[in-house]
Amino acid sequence: MAVTGSLGRWQLSRGAQKDRLQAELVARARLPALDAAAVTAAHSTKQIGAILQRTAVLHGEWIPDHSVYLENRTMGDDSGFYLTTPLRLAQGDGVVLVVRGWAPRDPIDRTRLPPVQTPTGTVEITGRVMDHVPATFSLGRDGPTTIRQNIDLAAFRAETRLPLAPVVVEQTGAKSDGLLRQWPALDSGSERNYGYAVQWFGMCALMGILLVWFQIGKPYLLRRNRRE
Repeated sequence: MAVTGSLGRWQLSRGAQKDRLQAELVARARLPALDAAAVTAAHSTKQIGAILQRTAVLHGEWIPDHSVYLENRTMGDDSGFYLTTPLRLAQGDGVVLVVRGWAPRDPIDRTRLPPVQTPTGTVEITGRVMDHVPATFSLGRDGPTTIRQNIDLAAFRAETRLPLAPVVVEQTGAKSDGLLRQWPALDSGSERNYGYAVQWFGMCALMGILLVWFQIGKPYLLRRNRRE
């Protein structure tokens, strides 16, 4: 009982911790937007953590030769691709990988790329700072192809030899360039911890009931039956 009760309390504590973190990230999104210098200046884990979910406004030119389409991504009930393209910043010589948006896949030919436009010249994009490209389940490591399951930022930096920043930006805003940006809302995942807590407390209560029954209830009934 002590163990299951402790595990239930730990899950409650873990869920509350996740809720506090989510509240902090939501509050960050309301802060003034970061510029390119602030985004590329974050290198350490602490510095990156401090700007996660902050809004960033970047200016630069797309590098379409290194665009990657991440397959098996959904938006609403439809399956398609996330398009990622490096952005060479107008300030300095840095490059930031941008998750530009979602486009539907061809229902017959999965290798057929959707019609997406990539503007030339200097563009301005607004988005959220993240420490990785959203990943999905993969059976193996992807090769250097245009269509992939996932992108590991460090491996992609080595592959492209671009001076990629250690963060990525998820572009926000209305539909443009043939891409939708109705991203999933930020979810802390605390509901899972609270669900586990209910299970542990339920087991604790059941063990308590069984203990009372076998230690008190059942012996009492046996004694009463013998007297009768």
